[in-house]
Amino acid sequence: STLCVQGDWVWLDSGAGVPIGARVKVTEGGQYLLVDDEGKEHKLSQVEEGSIRVMHPTSVEGVEDMIRLGDLNEAGLLRNLLVRHRQGNIYTYTGSVLVAVNPYKELPIYTSEQVRLYHDRRLGELPPHVFAIADACYFNMRRHRKDQCCIISGESGAGKTESTKLVLQFLAAVSGQHSWIEQQILEANPILEAFGNAKTIRNDNSSRFGKYVEIFFNKDGVIEGARLEQYLLEKSRVCHQAKEERNYHIFYCMLAGITTDQKKTLCLGDASEFSYLKGGHCIVCDGRDDAKDYTRIRQALKILTFTEIHCWEILKLLAALLHLGNVCFEGRSFSECSSHVLCACSLQVQPTALAVSLTYRSFMTNRELVSKPLSSEQAINSRDAFVKAIYGKLFIWIVGKINSAIYKMSTSDPKYVRNSIGLLDIFGFENFASNSFEQLCINFANEQLQQFFVSHVFKLEQEEYNKENIAWKNISFEDNTQTLDLLAVKPLNVLALIDEESHFPKGTDVTMLNKMNQVPRKGNIYIPSKNTHDMEFGIRHFAGEVYYDSRGFLEKNRDALSSDIIKLINTSTNKLLQQIFEKELTNNVAKNPASNGRIVMTPVSSLRISTLSGQFRQSLDSLMKALYICQPFFIRCFKPNDDKQSMVFDRDLCMRQLHYSGMMDTIRIRKLGYPIRHTFQQFLQRYRVLLKTTVKNFVKKRRAVVMIQKRWRGYCELKLYRKLLHGLERLQSKIRGRLTRQRYLKEQAAVVTVQSHVRGYLARKSYSRKKVTVTVLQAHTGAMQARKVTNKIRTGVLSRSSPQAAARPEPVDEQEMVETMFDFLPDRVAVGGQEGPAPEDPKPAPKPAPELVELPEAEYNDEDKEFSFVTFSALHFQGTATHSHIDQRLRQPLLHHEDEGDSLACLTVWWIILRFMGDIAEPKHINQEPSTQIQKNLGNRQNRRLSNIVESNILIGEGRTLDRPMSDLEKLHTIVGYALSRRDIRDEIYCQIIKQLVNNKNQKSSLRGWVLLSVCLGIFPPTELLMQYLESFLRAGPSSYGPYCAERLRRTVANGERGEPPCWIELQAVKTKKTTVVSVALMNGSSISLPLDSAGTSAELCQALAEKVHIKDTYGFSLYIGFYEKVWSLGSGRKHVMDAISQCEQEMRRKGEEEQHAPWRLYFRKELFSPWHDSSIDAVSTDLIYRQIIRGLKSKEYYSEKEDDFVQLAAMHYFVTFGSTNSVENAKKVVEECITTELIETKSLGKWIEMVTTAHTQSKDSVMGNAVDYARQKWPIFFSKFYEVTQMSGPPLQKSSFIVAINWNGISFQDEKEKKLLELSYPEVTGVHKSRGQFLLQCEDAAEMADLIQGYLEGLRERSVYAVALQDVSKQDDPTFLSYKRGDVLVMAKNGEYSTDRGWIEGTSERTGATGAVSMDTVLVLPTLDKPSDAILVGRFYAQTHEWSGVLSDQLSYQDISHYTSFSSPQLFFVVTCRQPGKEGGRGRQDRGASKEKLWAATKEPIKQPLLSALQKRVPLSLTLPSPIMKYMGDYPIKHVRQPIELTDQIFVGLPTWAHDACCILREMTIMTLISVDYGWQLLWLCTGLFPPSHSLLKYTQRFLESRPREPLATDCLQRIQMLMEPRKLPPHQVEVDAIQQNSSQIFHKIHFPNDVTEVSSTTRIRDLVRNIAYKLILNSADGYGLSMKTPDKVVSLNDQDYFFDSLRQTTNQPKKGLCVTGTPVTMPYLVIFMRKLWFNVTPGRDLTADLTFHFPQELPKYLRGFHTCTKEEMISLAGLLFRVKVDTDRSQFVMIPRMLKELVPVDGLKTMSPEDWKKAGITLDEAKVAFLKAICQWPTFGCAFFEVKQTSEPSYPGVIRIAVSKQGVHFIDPKTKELLVMHPFSRITNWSSGTTYFHMTIGNLVKGNTFLCETSAGHKMDDLLSSYVSMYEMQRQAVRPRNNSMFPT
Repeated sequence: STLCVQGDWVWLDSGAGVPIGARVKVTEGGQYLLVDDEGKEHKLSQVEEGSIRVMHPTSVEGVEDMIRLGDLNEAGLLRNLLVRHRQGNIYTYTGSVLVAVNPYKELPIYTSEQVRLYHDRRLGELPPHVFAIADACYFNMRRHRKDQCCIISGESGAGKTESTKLVLQFLAAVSGQHSWIEQQILEANPILEAFGNAKTIRNDNSSRFGKYVEIFFNKDGVIEGARLEQYLLEKSRVCHQAKEERNYHIFYCMLAGITTDQKKTLCLGDASEFSYLKGGHCIVCDGRDDAKDYTRIRQALKILTFTEIHCWEILKLLAALLHLGNVCFEGRSFSECSSHVLCACSLQVQPTALAVSLTYRSFMTNRELVSKPLSSEQAINSRDAFVKAIYGKLFIWIVGKINSAIYKMSTSDPKYVRNSIGLLDIFGFENFASNSFEQLCINFANEQLQQFFVSHVFKLEQEEYNKENIAWKNISFEDNTQTLDLLAVKPLNVLALIDEESHFPKGTDVTMLNKMNQVPRKGNIYIPSKNTHDMEFGIRHFAGEVYYDSRGFLEKNRDALSSDIIKLINTSTNKLLQQIFEKELTNNVAKNPASNGRIVMTPVSSLRISTLSGQFRQSLDSLMKALYICQPFFIRCFKPNDDKQSMVFDRDLCMRQLHYSGMMDTIRIRKLGYPIRHTFQQFLQRYRVLLKTTVKNFVKKRRAVVMIQKRWRGYCELKLYRKLLHGLERLQSKIRGRLTRQRYLKEQAAVVTVQSHVRGYLARKSYSRKKVTVTVLQAHTGAMQARKVTNKIRTGVLSRSSPQAAARPEPVDEQEMVETMFDFLPDRVAVGGQEGPAPEDPKPAPKPAPELVELPEAEYNDEDKEFSFVTFSALHFQGTATHSHIDQRLRQPLLHHEDEGDSLACLTVWWIILRFMGDIAEPKHINQEPSTQIQKNLGNRQNRRLSNIVESNILIGEGRTLDRPMSDLEKLHTIVGYALSRRDIRDEIYCQIIKQLVNNKNQKSSLRGWVLLSVCLGIFPPTELLMQYLESFLRAGPSSYGPYCAERLRRTVANGERGEPPCWIELQAVKTKKTTVVSVALMNGSSISLPLDSAGTSAELCQALAEKVHIKDTYGFSLYIGFYEKVWSLGSGRKHVMDAISQCEQEMRRKGEEEQHAPWRLYFRKELFSPWHDSSIDAVSTDLIYRQIIRGLKSKEYYSEKEDDFVQLAAMHYFVTFGSTNSVENAKKVVEECITTELIETKSLGKWIEMVTTAHTQSKDSVMGNAVDYARQKWPIFFSKFYEVTQMSGPPLQKSSFIVAINWNGISFQDEKEKKLLELSYPEVTGVHKSRGQFLLQCEDAAEMADLIQGYLEGLRERSVYAVALQDVSKQDDPTFLSYKRGDVLVMAKNGEYSTDRGWIEGTSERTGATGAVSMDTVLVLPTLDKPSDAILVGRFYAQTHEWSGVLSDQLSYQDISHYTSFSSPQLFFVVTCRQPGKEGGRGRQDRGASKEKLWAATKEPIKQPLLSALQKRVPLSLTLPSPIMKYMGDYPIKHVRQPIELTDQIFVGLPTWAHDACCILREMTIMTLISVDYGWQLLWLCTGLFPPSHSLLKYTQRFLESRPREPLATDCLQRIQMLMEPRKLPPHQVEVDAIQQNSSQIFHKIHFPNDVTEVSSTTRIRDLVRNIAYKLILNSADGYGLSMKTPDKVVSLNDQDYFFDSLRQTTNQPKKGLCVTGTPVTMPYLVIFMRKLWFNVTPGRDLTADLTFHFPQELPKYLRGFHTCTKEEMISLAGLLFRVKVDTDRSQFVMIPRMLKELVPVDGLKTMSPEDWKKAGITLDEAKVAFLKAICQWPTFGCAFFEVKQTSEPSYPGVIRIAVSKQGVHFIDPKTKELLVMHPFSRITNWSSGTTYFHMTIGNLVKGNTFLCETSAGHKMDDLLSSYVSMYEMQRQAVRPRNNSMFPT
């Protein structure tokens, strides 16, 4: 009494072995009383007073974690649970173990708010909760990448099932996806509960089976599947139930929920009519609505892909079981009743067969099969066994069907990573009055779990001691190993004996028990039977002794069906019945008793399969293996009483559960070490009285000690660290010194080179700057002086001005002036090119009346005009020269010229231009020679061209040659001659002409200047310096000459400058300003007239002629010009036709004749054949060639030494001309047409006729083509192109100057007598160059000759299938490649098997006959169509390999230097991080003599091991990458050319580690092929936009990119690395690949609604893109807007957190899942739409742009479809506004109102509306739209998204309802009445998900929430809207209020 005072808490012995808590109470009389926790009073005697123990303070009010209890014993744990239970706290921790006490009432702690509260919190941070354990599982799984498990155990009714569901709900919520797979996993619970749960005495929803749910998560923590395992279903409950218990829920739900028709079909009634349902005398369960539960079950079956057929088949089997239970047996006969007939119908078997199988048993005797009738008891047992088997198999099938829907097999891809969280909901320890075989299995499982639990707790305890650095050794604890040995481990264990006895035919329960009792065992774990008649045995479990009744053990363990039942099932037509018994049916067929020739007798003739205990042990072993590799968490479920009372706590029941749950083992392990653990504050508070100093001093000393400990430990760790660091620094210094030395030497050499280039660059830059400065100063000075002179002139003119002087000049007759200028031309010129002389005395044509034309004066004083000639003159003219017209000679040229000769020539040209334009007078006659005719002036210059005359005689200065009167033609030729001979003065000539045209008041002079300008523009173009200024001048010129001159300039620039002065017909064209027409003769005798201008080329004429006569095969046709007997080719290239005509005229002048009478002619002939010529392709060209050959035969153009050639061609001509008819006259005509006179004279005409006639009879079809081919083969030299050349170097020939003939057969060197000096076929030509080669030839047309040969070589190589190997290639380990030796001839198959663009082709070796991929870099394609001879091959091979090796060595030497200098960064990285070379393919050494492998160098060999040493253990991870990379870059052959997107998908699938991808790409970018490097840069660009580099590779990658400043993509790659913070999830999109394929680093994508193209990068997130678009559209805010993707079948909203291209790829990839990987990717068409998604803070009129662009277009369709509720007056008002929007102010449209009703009025209001009074005047169209929005924004459904769905969840709702989602929540609306049925705010919606055709919502809390399932194809839209609104409100909540740590709402 001295120790206890009133109010103290003490421990009182309760008499039950566990003390109870009590409080001291003192009566008025001073007597001490103890009031225990149950309210009972106990008197305290003096003896007892000294023995009581004071309660620790932690046990008084209770603690959240019972580990912190001071009274760490059974009493402390029990009272802590009691105290917290009375406080309403049902959850308590014991370390990491959660104890959950069933409250037997609903608590408000399972809302979505609680889910968010416990997410991402540490265990113990918040009050205990089942969500805390679930979050700990999820957090540890994601952080440690390790599988987790949560073991939930407890007695029936303790709340295991509810806890499991809560954990599942929490995991689905934190996964955050609201995916359909999550909902499917959750919906598995209602099905399993229906088929596996039943009402028992202890629990209304007791799970009668164990289950293990394994939920799988991907690397992002998103649920992607689950798997269920079930254990020990209580099948006996189907047939027998205890009193006040029910059968499984599904039977009652089925009878209450199915329709009347279904009941009638299945012949079902009420539950009271069936024996199997009324055995427990309990049909109705309080608190359960069976009909509603049935609806819930059907919904779950739909969600889990059970079809209607499946559901009906299940109902049939369940009905069959109920009917089978009503079958009665009397004596040894079958009682006739309708139940067995109904059962037979449901099972789809014959009623008789069913009756026989249930009442008879068949077995084999020694000789025959015997049937034995069964007693009624045996028949009932047989029937029950059949029923239990069907139900058990059906349950297993349902679980398998669920797994097929929710389980996703893990892929074989090593990059695929997923983790799991397992939930084990299993029966707790059971100890009943009578325990059977099921209890033995259950307790065995609990023993295994207890062993797992104890070992885990001991491990945690060890970690705690290690964490505190406390030695904890030699501490052992007792576990239940002996019990497990007894039950299943040691030999002759209990379960093994039961299995063994089950296999014996005569084994019984008695014999089994005797064997178990007789086995000698150590210890007292096994308790044998008391006597021989006792059928019980006992086992001491961890939770206490349990006695088992062995009766029925063997029967339950065998779990077998009779063969008669199996045969009956085999005869059934019920597919589901046969499917669930598939294994038994298969075993029955396989096991034939008579197969071995003898009869085997089995007493019960049962089909023995594995026993039930064996199956259970196997499942349990796999379960334990799974648990041991997981990190476990434990939830121990307790029930406080057996009466399901909410505030009642049964101490004895809870104490027993403490023992059963293994919680005492936790305490026992704790007590083995240091059980008392206080925090410092608790320790100080408790023991402060023992201090010798004050508390303050003690705390100060303690702080000092802690600081010393901390410093000392830090010092020790730092000392060790410094020691290691010193060693690493020494190693680094050595390596860095070596690398620095190497780098210094390379940089020193580079710096010297750079210095020399920089100094040169700076010197050039300084010179250029000074030169520009001087030029600018000169220009400004000249402009200033010019302005001064101009002002003086203007001042003088104004002072002398008079009315007469100001008069306008007289108009000029332009035609008369031009006629005078070109008086040397005849009045009429015949069509050019026609044969015969030109008419000598043409009659003058009557001239039209003269037209007076006044040329506009060109004023060019606008200096601000772009490309003004004024600006040009100011910038470039020398001295004081201006841009205006003058009439005096220049002292210096207008432009600066370096050459003195050019300067003198410019002054001469200026003099001639002034004379031509009439600005100065002609010089007087010096001599008496006539000079009026150009023929006399130029006739004496024999054998010289005018251009040469100008150069040799005139350019020396102004001598007597020019200082004389000259004709206009002479002046023209002089000016043009200067321009052709001196290219540098062409701009000067144009500037002089333009200067004289600017501000020229003399119209005659101006007109002559424009004529001169037009002539020059047709001959030579200006330089780039003057081009734009000249074009600007021409655009401002007079209409009569400006466009004409501009066109001539365009043509001259396009076709190039001329080489000769203008000819007569050209000047005639200038005179008339019309195009000249020339006649071109064809070989068939016809001629074609074609237009020709000054710039016309032979190619243009050939092309125009080919189009006119419809020639398809134009190759080799050329334009020829004939002059007298001479004919030469102009080719079909860029030669100017007018130049050839001018040469003919000059030749006439040389002969002293008139140029206009030159008899030139133009022909169109075949000049060359291609080696691949095919006469059958084009009949027109073949006919022309044929006519050319025939004419050539007669004209001796084609000749042969063999008469047979002429005979064969003549015979062919005979057949072509006269067909197959033979006549002498026809033959004579043919001979006269084909055979020359000389040949006819050598033989008689008759002889020729005879030979031709004989050959004619042998002619066949296609004679014309044969003739052409015959001539081509016989006379290749006649179809050749000839070039005069001079040999400069090469092998010696007989002559150094000779003719080269090039034709389809080869190249021939000939002398002037046509003697062949050398003949080469094209396979012998290794190549042709314009500057180097084996034969160095000098030729005037060298470029043309080289191009012709190169064209032949390239064409032959394209068509050739023959190649020769240049090096040995041996790749025996890869069958894709062809192995061959140097010099082998390979035949290439151009079948498209490999991509030739990437340098690969399929080839066959002629030596070995093998076929495979061949790299084009290792072979030489021979330019031939036929297989070349061996001699050519040998000669060509040695020549080519010699040249090839030389070129290759140069390239290799350069490439090695490039690698050494440029790739220092990757090389250093590879040296540090790569594996050692020479270890590929498992070979430990390199081949002898092989060079050391350079891992960082490029190669075309696929790697055999990863480049990085860190990835060597994950070989498959890396080896999938290099091959696609090499394929993309063209370094590996590709079959069946693929699109780039296919290869990028293979490269970046799964987005592996950056380091290896980048290493492979950088490695391949060291390849020598530039194309391959370009592809490598494309891959690197894509790579930098997908995922950032690893930390170890980052600096090397940056250094590599920075070392390539000239690469266009290097800078972009650096920027992309810096911008990319998180890796992308999917490979690049098609748009990205297409962009980089086009070498564009900018990506543009069209966004619809604003219909604009927006730039998007690879790292753009959707939220950023939305903000950019909103900013671009000038919206007030981007909140509420989003992007959606519209595909052909749906519209998908894009998540604003995702990358833009990832979202596009994810959506467009979905339909490709079923496609073959090697197939062509399917491009799904789609549109990206920008629109308002969330309608909050929307006020019409506040943001006009949003109203007009988004709000009005989005809301109008909803209104017109009738989704809103509105009055008639509102409809009238809104219709007027919409009418204003439609027609604006057009009042004439009022009559169209009746036809426009559908566009103005909602659908449901059309009948009630009339088109009267709908006029809205006085407002604009935009105002009408805003007014419409302001009117409807007052409605509650404004901004809603509407969905019409089908539903069966709520019977009180219509079958079709309208769901409206708005900012308030989810509205259910009746679509017919538009009445609001209910509105659920977002706070009440705890879960939702969508499938393909379903949408599901859970309303309320996670325990008792109502579910709503509807059918709709727009479920994904509803899902997205709900998620977006909830996220928006959550963000707003977090922004306005602090985080709340309280679990319970206040």
